[in-house]
Amino acid sequence: MAKHIALGQQGEQIATEYLIQKGYQIVCRNWTHQKAEIDIIARSPDGNITVFVEVKTRRSHRLGYPEQAVTRQKQRLLSLAAEAYIDTHALQGAIRFDIIAITLYDQQDTEIYHIEDAFFGF
Repeated sequence: MAKHIALGQQGEQIATEYLIQKGYQIVCRNWTHQKAEIDIIARSPDGNITVFVEVKTRRSHRLGYPEQAVTRQKQRLLSLAAEAYIDTHALQGAIRFDIIAITLYDQQDTEIYHIEDAFFGF
């Protein structure tokens, strides 16, 4: 397996555990629609909001912060995928787009930055 794929999977697992610890209910992971993938779909701790989460993981800030990799194009793709998820599941209610940026400096030092309402979709 390529190193960047393994790093991404490790970051998604860390983000999932982080969200569960914060009281979120994980609905699904790695939901795809056409060219877009939603890393994590969760329900907020109060159960009132469906949260579409993009996870970005890096080993350092040498090439910038992980959240900077969520470009306008990536936001558009996530928005389209979320719209398809909502239609497919006849979902109603509030939604939100979050980014979880993870930096894995080493096994003992991990930085997690959770940006709620990171961008607006549709």
